[in-house]
Amino acid sequence: MERRCVKALVTGKVQGVWYRRATQEKALQLGVTGHARNLPDGRVEVLMCGRAEAVRELGEWLWTGPPDARVTHVELEGVEAHEPDTFMTG
Repeated sequence: MERRCVKALVTGKVQGVWYRRATQEKALQLGVTGHARNLPDGRVEVLMCGRAEAVRELGEWLWTGPPDARVTHVELEGVEAHEPDTFMTG
């Protein structure tokens, strides 16, 4: 089973709209670990680690996010990371 970690930088109206919490809920449904955190420039950074198919599905979901989000860009980058035990927001 292939496992991978991908970092996403999500741009748009993604702070103050429950984006991190919704991402955490979706990640936990998919069995993906990592984190979602606000960046000072208004973007959200998401680290996704898990089965390649689940990480891909979460990466696609990031374009939608919760109902009040307005995503304009998602930049994905494969990373070598120590896989976390859970999915955190911060």
